[in-house]
Amino acid sequence: MLIQNRSVRRCLLLFAALLTVAGCAQHAQIPQPHPKEVRAKIVRLMPAEIPDRNGWATDIQSAFSTLDIPPTDENLCAVLAVTVQESTFQAAPPVPGLAKIAREEIYRRAARLHVPRFVVDTALRLESPDGQSYDKRLSKVRTEKELSAIFDDFLNVVPLGSQLFGKFNPVRTGGPMQVSIAFAEARARDYPYAREGTIRDEVFSRRGGMYFGIAHLLDYPANYSRPLYRFADFNAGWYASRNAAFQQALSLASGIELALDGDLIIHGSRKAGSTELAARSLGKRLRMSDSAIRRALEKGDSLEFEETRLYERVFDLAEQIEGKPMPREVLPGIKLKSPKITRNLTTAWFAQRVDERHRRCMARAAQL
Repeated sequence: MLIQNRSVRRCLLLFAALLTVAGCAQHAQIPQPHPKEVRAKIVRLMPAEIPDRNGWATDIQSAFSTLDIPPTDENLCAVLAVTVQESTFQAAPPVPGLAKIAREEIYRRAARLHVPRFVVDTALRLESPDGQSYDKRLSKVRTEKELSAIFDDFLNVVPLGSQLFGKFNPVRTGGPMQVSIAFAEARARDYPYAREGTIRDEVFSRRGGMYFGIAHLLDYPANYSRPLYRFADFNAGWYASRNAAFQQALSLASGIELALDGDLIIHGSRKAGSTELAARSLGKRLRMSDSAIRRALEKGDSLEFEETRLYERVFDLAEQIEGKPMPREVLPGIKLKSPKITRNLTTAWFAQRVDERHRRCMARAAQL
């Protein structure tokens, strides 16, 4: 039976929140395991063939401690599952055919700017800071770390480099967890280690890649019933699974078909996207103005969105139509696009693969 009375629903939610707080207080009284114990457990949970498991365990435990994330079996296994999926525990994993991919990306961007290929080839034959030509370095590149370094040199040294790419470095993820470099740069102020280079450089290190990867995976609150949806968020962005569920409810309530991609607004633009336009079509029924709807949607990258009138009323309307509760979590329907991806992959595929690894890890943890 659906709860139609808003005040009753809010009382129940408040009661649940109080129970959660009480549970957290009880949890806080439980002593945390000693770092040495955490490192030992990580070593036992990691695949046996991984080199320097003690070193990996040290960096992972340090990140958990610094970020103040409980090193539970579920959390540890989540990190290990993502890392195995993304790199098999390699700080700078090789990418098959990367040299060809990189060269094609350069030519593609040059063509968009109407720069002839022979001009690009001439620029690539110039000597780079390490004494080799950019062309030679590109022909031997195997990892995104190497490719990122080549682009940084090319942008800073070759005039044509800035003309072609501005400050654009095509390497947007990196490290053992393939974390977003933009995310890492946004969290640079919190980075606990002394560094000589850039945050981008740290992402390609073991300690930096694990620190930022763990932060992106676990350092935000989410009301998910299963780790599966957090794995999808890791690939598609924080709260993508929650937002996709909202889009599903909004589509039903408005009668407008929406892509369940988790993107509620067009970031960096005041232009209304498809999700915002669908919400506006319900404005009178929601008793919300266009500006109020926009303000609510702008909270889509935080837990606070779930407390907005827009979120509550859209689910109310959808559940009245459906006649039963609507899910608050849905795997986003996103096709993965990247020059290095040659297969038809989706966010759902990624999340399910990681979830399988996570369940196997949890089974091992139960036997320790």
